[in-house]
Amino acid sequence: MAYQQVIIVGNLGRDPEIRYTQSGQAVCGFSVAVNEVWTDRQSNERREKTTWFRVSVWGPQAETTSRYLAKGRQVMVIGTVEARAYLDQGGQPQATLELRARDVRFLGGQGGPGQPGGEYEDYSGGSGSGEMGDIPF
Repeated sequence: MAYQQVIIVGNLGRDPEIRYTQSGQAVCGFSVAVNEVWTDRQSNERREKTTWFRVSVWGPQAETTSRYLAKGRQVMVIGTVEARAYLDQGGQPQATLELRARDVRFLGGQGGPGQPGGEYEDYSGGSGSGEMGDIPF
């Protein structure tokens, strides 16, 4: 048996975009920046590295995610990851990490606990199942 699970915590790099497949299944896409900060042992300088993930969320959770999330909002995403290679508009090879979310949890924000934007909100609302080959964006 094989199993993969990835957990990331980061901030949305853009507002979520919701689309619907031909069969009516909701799918929401957004990007998440995950920052790693450390101190260089030799120079004692602060270093930072950002890794970007493209995230897709399916079903009722996609609709909730598109309603409550916005650029800059902190989230925790649990799902499976796949690396994809492609050519950019200039023909240069690029790579991206795509995370298919099973669970999206809203972190931080302006509201209090129990409100959208509270310290921790679980709006997962579904199993995350969808039509992987039918992504409309």
